Amino acid sequence: MRTAINGPRILGWLFDNPDLPITETMRNAWIVMAFIFLLCLFLTWRMDKLPRGRQALAEKLVLTVDALVERTMGAGCRAYAPYIATLMASSVLGSLASLFWMRPVTADLNTTLGWALITFALITWNKLRCRGVKGYLKGFLEPVPVMAPLNVLSEAATPVSMSFRHFGNMAGGLVISTLILSALEALSGALLGFLPVPLLQIGLPGVLSLYFDCFTACMQAFIFCMLTMSYIGDARHG
Repeated sequence: MRTAINGPRILGWLFDNPDLPITETMRNAWIVMAFIFLLCLFLTWRMDKLPRGRQALAEKLVLTVDALVERTMGAGCRAYAPYIATLMASSVLGSLASLFWMRPVTADLNTTLGWALITFALITWNKLRCRGVKGYLKGFLEPVPVMAPLNVLSEAATPVSMSFRHFGNMAGGLVISTLILSALEALSGALLGFLPVPLLQIGLPGVLSLYFDCFTACMQAFIFCMLTMSYIGDARHG
């Protein structure tokens, strides 16, 4: 006898089960991924031989990323373009989630560390593939064997520095914006408590949002992707 599937009960089990916690970052990350998926479907729906409209925009984006990858990583590296585009889109949209009253995905170290570890795996794989195991291990002994411990530490610090740089900038901006917003609310209540709205919160938070939420989000995404391409390119051609 077949049992009917209770959708709300399954969703409740997923979100309320302490053995399978769904964090705010995970929820927001899935929302961002769903948006990217729907955006890709929209841009590539009913493609024609003559690109125009949204298809022209999609092809322009693809060509731009391909050109950036080849200029930064060298010839023969276009296969990494989808990964770089995914990193860029996930980082930018994950950071801009704050504009829609969600916690930025990149303000969680688990997110940026996960991306950095994937990049580190690609760096190591390219070094092993291009230099061989012997050449890879020999690189830790350069320029002199006594430098081996420092070289190992430097290698291990790559994903840590990449993840903390991106996370620190986004989390720091979130903290600063929240503190200033709270301070303006308290000051407005103390000086203009007779008004029904915290008047002093108007203006400055919007300017800060343009910097921390928009400019910093795009800049940190670009820096993270450029570091990824540089490290992988050096591993292939170094």
